[in-house]
Formats: sequence, C-alpha cells, structure tokens
Amino acid sequence: MVNIEYAIKDIGRLKKYRKNELLFSAQQRADGFYYVQSGEIRIFKMDEQGREVEVVRLEPGDFLGEAILFVSSVFPFFAQAVKDSQVLFFEKNKIFKKIEKEPSIAKFFLNLLARKCVILNKRIETLGLQTVRQRLVQYLLLHCAGEQQCTVELKTKKVELAKILGTISETLSRNLKQMQDEGHIEVKGNKIHIKDCSKLRLELSS
Repeated sequence: MVNIEYAIKDIGRLKKYRKNELLFSAQQRADGFYYVQSGEIRIFKMDEQGREVEVVRLEPGDFLGEAILFVSSVFPFFAQAVKDSQVLFFEKNKIFKKIEKEPSIAKFFLNLLARKCVILNKRIETLGLQTVRQRLVQYLLLHCAGEQQCTVELKTKKVELAKILGTISETLSRNLKQMQDEGHIEVKGNKIHIKDCSKLRLELSS
C-alpha cells in the first residue's frame, strides 16, 4: 500500500520562515499549499477595523491551504509563523499531475479536507457561540492538571493568548481581572492559579 503522505512529500519545496514572518496574506494568489515540518503557524483573518481574529494554529504534521487547491485562486486568510518554522510548499500544478499518475492521492485529500472541516466548524462554533470569558475558562481548564486547584503556566504572551481566544488583549485583561476580583483565580506574571476548578467547570455546563 502506498504511503500517500510520503508520496507527495517528495515534490515539496522546503521553505523557512522567521518568527512573525507572513507565509502569505489574504487575497494573495494561491498557487500551492503547505505542510508544516517544524515550528507553529497561525491562521487569522482581519475585520473591517483591522482587528485580528485567529481561526486556528497549526503544528508539525498539519497541512495548510490544501482546500484552496481545489476551490479558489486566492487565499482568504493570513498565515504567520508564531516561531521559527519550516514548511514544505507544494505547487498546484505538480500536485494535479501527481494525482493523475496516482489516483489514490485524491482519496487522501478528501479525507484530509473532511477532517479539517470538522476542526474548523468546531472552532467557528466556539468563536460564535461562546463569550470571551467562556473561551478563557475553557482554555484554562484544558491546561489544568488538578481536580480542586491547579496552576496554569502560560506558554505565550497575553497578547498571543488573546489572539488564540479570538479577542483583543484589553478584553482578555478585563476578563482576567474580573475573574480575579471574583476570587476564582490569582494571576502572577505568566502563571494563573485556579482556586476552585470545579466552580469554573460549572460555568461551562450552566
């Protein structure tokens, strides 16, 4: 059985991006797609006021822009390296020729697109239906290791966390302060101590 993922990697071209460097911008011509080898890539859009809304973050092993290969000629979003990253770039024409020679690769892309749709739909649902506070609580509980109390150490700056939660740093700070004033958490630098994990869980279930 052919390893499809390996079969297309041999036609990929290695590209390196420094931290904060853009891979591409919204409305830029889409003449191929990417595979993340190392680092981290964030996908975001901008509203009319120029505020960023983060859609998803991609890690090694993730594909980027593969849907555009089949349905559009331009990228509808921005892609930026969160840290120094290496990606493989696949030219559209080369991939189509590869599919002609090995039709099984088309099935690989169908499965890939189906999984990506499920992930993005969940992300859109989270951004659309949950408040910033609910998203923050969900993020903290996701990284919480305790039953009653725990301390979550932020791996990113608060401005980056705000982007992950689909908000701005001022709104994030306001929610953190409110939760601290209410006695739910204690914020010290990049560490957030959750005083009662069960109470936070109730916020998501109510």
